[in-house]
Amino acid sequence: MATIELKNISHNYYMRRCDTLPAGSDTDTDFVVRDMNLVWEEGSANALLGPSGCGKTTILNIISGLLQPTVGKILYDGRDVTEQTPEKRHIAQVFQFPVVYDTISVYRNLAFPLKNAGIPKNEIKRKVEEIAEILDLTEVLNISAGRISQANKQKVSLGRGIIREDTVAILFDEPLTVIDPKEKYILRRKIREVQKRLNITTIYVTHDQHEALTFANQVTVIKDGRIIQTGSPQDLHAEPASPFIGYFIGSPGMNLLDCSYHDDSLDFGEFTLPLSDKVKATLNGSGPRYQLGIRPEFILTSIEPKEDWIPWTAELVENVGSYKVITLSSDGIKIKSRAHEHMKINSGDRVWIDFPEKHYKIFCGERRVY
Repeated sequence: MATIELKNISHNYYMRRCDTLPAGSDTDTDFVVRDMNLVWEEGSANALLGPSGCGKTTILNIISGLLQPTVGKILYDGRDVTEQTPEKRHIAQVFQFPVVYDTISVYRNLAFPLKNAGIPKNEIKRKVEEIAEILDLTEVLNISAGRISQANKQKVSLGRGIIREDTVAILFDEPLTVIDPKEKYILRRKIREVQKRLNITTIYVTHDQHEALTFANQVTVIKDGRIIQTGSPQDLHAEPASPFIGYFIGSPGMNLLDCSYHDDSLDFGEFTLPLSDKVKATLNGSGPRYQLGIRPEFILTSIEPKEDWIPWTAELVENVGSYKVITLSSDGIKIKSRAHEHMKINSGDRVWIDFPEKHYKIFCGERRVY
């Protein structure tokens, strides 16, 4: 296992490696990864989360050695490995599509890296049976890898990496992309179980927030090649550092409403929200325009009129089992709220809502100010 550190990493696919950015370089337009500093502690479960094309796979390939960054260093336990080949880094990488030898058995697939390393046959047998037991592959050991399910093929890909004693980290690049929906949950749980059992540094790349938040203890959200926020799943949900995090994390995502601040209130055009002294103290001088963020589950909804609550219209009511998601509109503004599954509400109904101040997140530009 190893602690992995990225130091001042920027990457452009068309530039040669250099010590510092060339004069005139614009990291905003010329680089797919920009000014990245990040540490993954030894034995930790981590995720890189972001939309397609944000640079996640590029980062993973820089860590494994398939790419050398244009600028910056990669450290394993404080040791500079930036110019080392992938073979010398001892990284196991699992890709979107399972990489197995279809014409040979699962046993021989797992044994392959040990056989190449000259490990004795009895030790190979012991290790293969041990890894097969961990990954629930024992019953298919003697079956050709081409005849097993996609989920089991991904387990074989993972097994070939963790069977080596010198593996320092496992990198997953969207490993559930081609897995049957019924098997995704089982495989994700198995990957997490293996990570905990072996206590091995793991980095899991995905665009699916559910995968990232249920797998990792530390999640790094990336947009346009830059780190937006790093934290626990709980921190990202409860304390978003930017509007992007608020909306990207959560299902449904955070409501974001454009507003201005004057007369001690947030003004949304058709209605205003008075503010306490605590909130007002953080807004003075921050900027003329703001966004109020509040999660759907914190909006209070009533089908009966309530004093000081704001009337809205229910445009859409979605019953998702244990609760309802209501899309509400008022003079062109749309938000979502969550209501109890037994609330009797239909599309077109008039409802009254309240925004509890204790759940406000207020942003100015891309920066959170409250």
